[in-house]
Amino acid sequence: MSKRKVKIKLLTKSALIRLTVLLSLLGILSIWGWSMVIFMPGKSYAGELPPLTPAEELFKKELVRDIQTIAGKIGEHNYAFPKQLAASEQFISKSLSEAGYQVNRQTYQIDGQEFHNLEVEIQGSKKPDEIVLIGAHYDSVVGSPGANDNGSGAAAVLALARAFVGEKPDRTLRFVEFVNEEPPFFWTENMGSLVYAKGCSERQENIVAMLSLETMGYYSDAPGSQQYPLGLLDTIYPITGNFIAFIGNISSGNLVRQVVGNFRSHTQFPSEGAALPSNVPGAGWSDHWAFWQMGYSALMVTDTAPFRYPHYHTMQDTPDKVDGDRLARVVAGIERVIHHLVTT
Repeated sequence: MSKRKVKIKLLTKSALIRLTVLLSLLGILSIWGWSMVIFMPGKSYAGELPPLTPAEELFKKELVRDIQTIAGKIGEHNYAFPKQLAASEQFISKSLSEAGYQVNRQTYQIDGQEFHNLEVEIQGSKKPDEIVLIGAHYDSVVGSPGANDNGSGAAAVLALARAFVGEKPDRTLRFVEFVNEEPPFFWTENMGSLVYAKGCSERQENIVAMLSLETMGYYSDAPGSQQYPLGLLDTIYPITGNFIAFIGNISSGNLVRQVVGNFRSHTQFPSEGAALPSNVPGAGWSDHWAFWQMGYSALMVTDTAPFRYPHYHTMQDTPDKVDGDRLARVVAGIERVIHHLVTT
């Protein structure tokens, strides 16, 4: 057999394998309604990114500065480094206070050590009992300064909170910085966001939308830079890691579609969205998971973390790895999404 025939045969075999995988995936997703899982409204932006607007330039300045403080000046900050964790908490609290907010601390203890979730709120003018919550965890994993994971998310919450000072939303708007998202607290009763979400449930609060901002600052234009769980989703989604992702569970599908559609309607930046079964690896890997446990609609806004970011959970997760330009574009888009969510 000639080399050309062998090559054609191999290519055909590869195509058949990918087609089989795709059909299998669609068969699995059909159980939940695959068209609702995969297809999102609007179209992801493609092409050259436009120059930053003045508002995006301001976001970039704030984001870069705050990430440098959290992950550069303070460094690794978690339960194993309590002084640094306290310094991060104090920096965030001071930043919110200086923006004009009254900061509410939710304090809880683990083995005698105190930890704090930080909350600020703008009361809704028309539907105050309906709450839109924007949150991120501010602790880093042990062994990492956490510039992207999750200095990018924590700084984004700060930037967005500043942007809404003086606003009068129809629905109540909350910004929350959670502690103890990382192991050994991840997916346990001591995870800061789960402690917080349980409190919301006990008070019977009506959280209509929760956005978890998680590891948002790394982008690559290199083909093949984007990976996916199970080795399946690359048959549907891009393999170039230059987009922001919106990920929810099946019951949060309406929220995911609403957010993705709105983001795409006004933001010139590549975006993808999915409402996946919660047991898909990565789908629940942040604070939105805690709100799922309480029956709330919640999604994660992310660069997909370990499926793209080569410095995930390492000492190399430093401020210089965060793309301030693209992160600012994403945050500006999220600001507009929030305006939509808090307007009746």
